[in-house]
Amino acid sequence: MLDLVPVSTEMTPGAALRATVEMAPVVEKLGYHRMWVAEHHSMPGIASSSPAVLIAHLAEATSTLRLGSGGVMLPNHAPLIIAEQFGTLEALHPGRIDLGIGRAPGTDQATAYALRRTPDLSADAFPEDLAQLRAFLDGSYPRIRAVPAGDNPPSIWLLGSSGYSAQLAGMLGLPFAFAHHFSARFTDPALELYRSTFEPVGALSRPYAMVTAAVLAADTDEEAARLAAPHGLSMLRLRAGSPGLVPTPEEALAYPYSPQERETIETMTDAHVVGGPDTVRKGLRELLERTRPEELMVSTNVADPAARRRSYEIVADIFNDG
Repeated sequence: MLDLVPVSTEMTPGAALRATVEMAPVVEKLGYHRMWVAEHHSMPGIASSSPAVLIAHLAEATSTLRLGSGGVMLPNHAPLIIAEQFGTLEALHPGRIDLGIGRAPGTDQATAYALRRTPDLSADAFPEDLAQLRAFLDGSYPRIRAVPAGDNPPSIWLLGSSGYSAQLAGMLGLPFAFAHHFSARFTDPALELYRSTFEPVGALSRPYAMVTAAVLAADTDEEAARLAAPHGLSMLRLRAGSPGLVPTPEEALAYPYSPQERETIETMTDAHVVGGPDTVRKGLRELLERTRPEELMVSTNVADPAARRRSYEIVADIFNDG
């Protein structure tokens, strides 16, 4: 599962972070294999600005769950810093740390500039930065050592929402995670590109793809639709350049949407799997049959911890029932 640490108008960032940490042992007991958090900046409704710090807390709260970043936005950081952070996490929790890498800034241009402290906000150096990061992690970089790192580096994944990272992951023989939850129209071509360009030049002998889907399961279709309303309004505000705290379902349902705004939300959420158990089962089965991933990652972007937990319980039941 992918947790974005949503912060609603009824909670503090601290409460949202604690809710995510408390969710980790719950999903571990439910049988989930991985839990990732994503790097976002200058977004009041998402508290996951520092994945490495959060992953450390998640790892302490669990014993078998793999923890990782989905992802760390490499252009925002010096590769050595990321190698040191995730090398430290792997040293403390061996065999349980994933380093998912993205090439987008995860924020707006002004914030990206504040993070990078350079007028060059392009991702043109991404392949070079990635090669440097991998060299720091495996100890092959000349003269400079990332400490601790080298013996057992964390598992590296490339993340993508288009074909660029799909092709790069294939060429480098790395596992690939696709952001179906916000880039659904590129899912099929990106996965095909990844599989067709895959070269077994690393630890993998064959392509290994993960698809991340936006999933909101509740006891009924009606309740799921109610819980999904805040996410639609949040996406609308983000697209308009005014991100804020996640509204409550009541606030979202009372919002005076224009016909154009309703159409925009429908377009942005068309690929989301939302509903009661039967509806979600059908939607996930169709997605898995079409995309054939090695793993499915689900992201339930609901601020209410109880509703988020119930969604993950229902999804676990669906897979446990076959």
